[in-house]
Amino acid sequence: MEKAPHRIDSISTLHQLLGLPKPLHPLVSLVRNCDVKLVKEIFPASLLLNFYKISFMEDVRGKVKYGQNNYDFEEGGMVFVAPSQLLAAPDDADAYDGFNLFVHPDFLQTYPLAAKIKKYHFFSYATNEALHLSDREKQTILSVFKIIGEELGERIDDFSQDVVISQIELLLNYSNRFYKRQFNTRKTVYHDVLSRLENILEAYFNDNIAISKGLPTVQYISDQLHLSPHYLSDMLRSLTGMNAQQHIHQKLIDKAKTALSTSNLSIAEIAYNLGFGYPQSFHKFFKGKTNTSPLEFRQSFQ
Repeated sequence: MEKAPHRIDSISTLHQLLGLPKPLHPLVSLVRNCDVKLVKEIFPASLLLNFYKISFMEDVRGKVKYGQNNYDFEEGGMVFVAPSQLLAAPDDADAYDGFNLFVHPDFLQTYPLAAKIKKYHFFSYATNEALHLSDREKQTILSVFKIIGEELGERIDDFSQDVVISQIELLLNYSNRFYKRQFNTRKTVYHDVLSRLENILEAYFNDNIAISKGLPTVQYISDQLHLSPHYLSDMLRSLTGMNAQQHIHQKLIDKAKTALSTSNLSIAEIAYNLGFGYPQSFHKFFKGKTNTSPLEFRQSFQ
């Protein structure tokens, strides 16, 4: 049996595990990877951190394992981890340079960022969906890390928390901008994902998967595409203006309209074939999307 993940509740405990001195602040810490003294023999195979982790990594040897996946950080990239997300110990932590910013949720309390940080979808992206940085973007990110490091290195005063939190928010806003750029510059790749998504939805209904599994979900589609749900939705939104749920709903409406206008199936049978548990649910969904009932739509073709 695999051992349960090792839960770490405090940044101080993590520092001890990484062979580092105590953090300058108990609730926030900026660690450079080259300072870590990782003892692989005693380091847990997997971790659950009770705080946020924002990592910038740059390859020094080639592809490294980060989390559960191999990832090429040669040009520099960022990964974001929310509290209680599973992390695997890196096999070759010395293969990359970079910074790790650890922020305990308590550090953000009483600040608007405490609520806002949960709206940054990239904290739930998978490792292979990391943010790739251009040289210019890399310098921007490193400049923010530098300010945070300098602030934490100074004597803690009444303004320290305000300054650090403002820099954390700036870091997140830059990351949001750079992810948007990444979606735009990789549209050729994402058009292939869009094509595969359409094929998955077609098969879902044509192969009667809907009858056994019910309505298709964003989680099901993202699993088939090997993407995280939030990343899939953000990518689709940048490409088409619709998120994953809206794409599913559009496909449902298209399939429903085709069945209503070209088949002799009853409305209840159509609802069942599309994955609805009850005809009433199908009626409510269809009317909500088209402003007409399934029966009215069918009658317009007679």
